[in-house]
Amino acid sequence: MLFNIMMLIVGLSVLVWSADRFVYGAAAFARNLGIQPMLIGLTIVAMGSSAPEMFVAATASMEGMNDTAVGNVLGSNVANITLVLGITALLGAITVSSITLKREIPIMLAATVLAGYLIHDGMLTRVEGVILLIAFFSLMGYFIWNAMRNKQNDTLSDESDAEIPKNVPTLHAIIWIIVGMVLLPLAADWMVTGAVGIAKIYGLSDLVIGLTIIAVGTSLPELAACIAGVLKKEDDLAIGNIVGSNIFNILAVLAIPALMAPGEIAAEASGRDFYMVLATSTALAVLVLSSGAKKQLTRWHGALLLIVFIAYQVVVFQSQ
Repeated sequence: MLFNIMMLIVGLSVLVWSADRFVYGAAAFARNLGIQPMLIGLTIVAMGSSAPEMFVAATASMEGMNDTAVGNVLGSNVANITLVLGITALLGAITVSSITLKREIPIMLAATVLAGYLIHDGMLTRVEGVILLIAFFSLMGYFIWNAMRNKQNDTLSDESDAEIPKNVPTLHAIIWIIVGMVLLPLAADWMVTGAVGIAKIYGLSDLVIGLTIIAVGTSLPELAACIAGVLKKEDDLAIGNIVGSNIFNILAVLAIPALMAPGEIAAEASGRDFYMVLATSTALAVLVLSSGAKKQLTRWHGALLLIVFIAYQVVVFQSQ
């Protein structure tokens, strides 16, 4: 038991650190190439924050644990909105003023609906994995095209520019990219090994371990980014991290088990857990887009989101 706990903790710690270093290196490298900060934020930074989910999903899929991979995606999206935004909103109201974000949130909701339609039959096939990837790359193409076409000032662009590393030598950036790429798969393997060991001791299913321990662990980069964003008064960037990560998770990361380990998934995943993702995504859209002129998440919203997160964890564990 102690060995499994240590593997989980070490794996999670290295996973979070290596993801951060990978994003740092990739963002600095992209800036050195002259890529716009907005594009870096919408693509590299968002993808980097989902790197833990990607590598955990790949590791779990290679070991034939596609329920853990799927559970990680669904659980992470729920945790990002309820746990991460809940804690962040408790620190102070989060105001959304970015035009880009107001467009991305409905897109996140649409991507969630697409994924739900594909898994509603309790199966993940390679064809569905390809569909998810096509949707993902189409969205990335749209984001890039739209960012390059619209040159007007946007608060998200300004906040992204402030956060992307400056004056980092290209060689240093490349080294951090390599460090991240080497350590991410290793850390994901350690984390999955530890989590599976704990799950077997307590009789937890692959799905539950993915929905809970692993999902919360892989959401830690988003939590750190959101708290830092709010403390720096970069509210749009905080929400943008969550929206971007959830889009990447539901399209790109969910495609990984579909392509690597196609087959049946747990009925709870395509039912209860997907509907929880849909409900929390809808709630975020309603709270942000229908919250009056200020478009903000208040402390009351944060408390409500945290209560929902705790209630969901209780339901998941009681279903064992």
